[in-house]
Amino acid sequence: MKLHFDVLVIGAGPAGLAAAHAAAMAGARVGVLDDNPLTGGQIWRGGAQRSKDARAVALSAALRAADNVHMLAQTRVLYPSGPKQLLVETPDSALTLHYGRLIVATGARERLLPFPGWTLPGVTGAGGLQALVKGGYPVAGKRIVVAGSGPLLLAVAATLRERGAHVLAIVEQAPLRRLARFALALFGTPGKLHQALQLRRQLNGVPYHSGAYISAAGGDGQLREVTLQTGASRRILACDYLACGYGLLPNLELAEALGCATADGAVQVDRWQQSSRPDIYCAGESTGVGGVDLALVEGRIAGLAAVDDLARAARHLAQRARGRRFAARLAGAFALRPELRGLCEADTIVCRCEDVRHGELAPHADWRSAKLHTRCGMGACQGRVCGGAAATLYGWSKDAARMPLAPARIASLLADAE
Repeated sequence: MKLHFDVLVIGAGPAGLAAAHAAAMAGARVGVLDDNPLTGGQIWRGGAQRSKDARAVALSAALRAADNVHMLAQTRVLYPSGPKQLLVETPDSALTLHYGRLIVATGARERLLPFPGWTLPGVTGAGGLQALVKGGYPVAGKRIVVAGSGPLLLAVAATLRERGAHVLAIVEQAPLRRLARFALALFGTPGKLHQALQLRRQLNGVPYHSGAYISAAGGDGQLREVTLQTGASRRILACDYLACGYGLLPNLELAEALGCATADGAVQVDRWQQSSRPDIYCAGESTGVGGVDLALVEGRIAGLAAVDDLARAARHLAQRARGRRFAARLAGAFALRPELRGLCEADTIVCRCEDVRHGELAPHADWRSAKLHTRCGMGACQGRVCGGAAATLYGWSKDAARMPLAPARIASLLADAE
């Protein structure tokens, strides 16, 4: 089966929904594809239409009401199957999607860094546990430590506390002086200052440790305790869960497969969000992590540019510039401390899919050498987890994206005539 769109949007998070809305309101036939059953991405998880963010609800309602928008949920891109076409897989079949313009809004994923004990049951990503809890996973009465880096930790802790968990501590690796400068800068963005103050009120009484990190997790087949490291001081905290994430990494696999230029871990775009490839635009976290406000404005610019309405797109450039300045402050404030690169012991697993340990990887000079000799990055996640860890630990860059971009049924591959 083949479907044709004037504008095809990959990703139904804030950037993707904003791009689809902008293009659809201009009269274009728009397709929106996402691998989740509901729109909203990670930030509006559980469905944009049910979000507490009025912007999500408004975008969702407008797109559902538009007769020129076709939503494809639970659908994954397998690979570019020809000029201006993608082979995708739904739960039931394979489709070939043709487009005039493509907008890549694939968002970001959590950065997970290895340390002794990080593979124990009970240790999760910070955003990962938040997603589970929003989906109904019970944590009432559980003792949880939230650790890592970035504003997401506060949001995760607030969600856990709201669901009845006992949040023992929030452990932020960034030093207090950088956090203080970042907090003072929030007075220039009243909306974000309000969000921060609201989160702190929700977390009143929860210990907040800055300049600290979890150096190890322990337990007999299940997490029982974590080691909190602050300078030279160590402290053991007994807990049931550790939610640990070190910020976000842009999802670049599709953009790279399409031949879009990347630099510093993000897709490179011009003033209209157009990539180095003709008729391919990128918006949101795939162009650099900056939060929901920046994702929305980038999505609007990309959607308008994709239908050649540059005059209206230009009206949003100043807002995008403000968003990018905030993103730069965010990156500076929560830059990772060097100690995190030295936590692994020789037997610490780095690649969980293939059980490859730090001692096996450290002697290699680059990703390709490690991959050929150890199978690191050749498991089901295709290096999405260990690739980010290896970049931090060893300074390696990943190879080009591997096809297909996601595990696929044989029938889906056979559906491609080529």
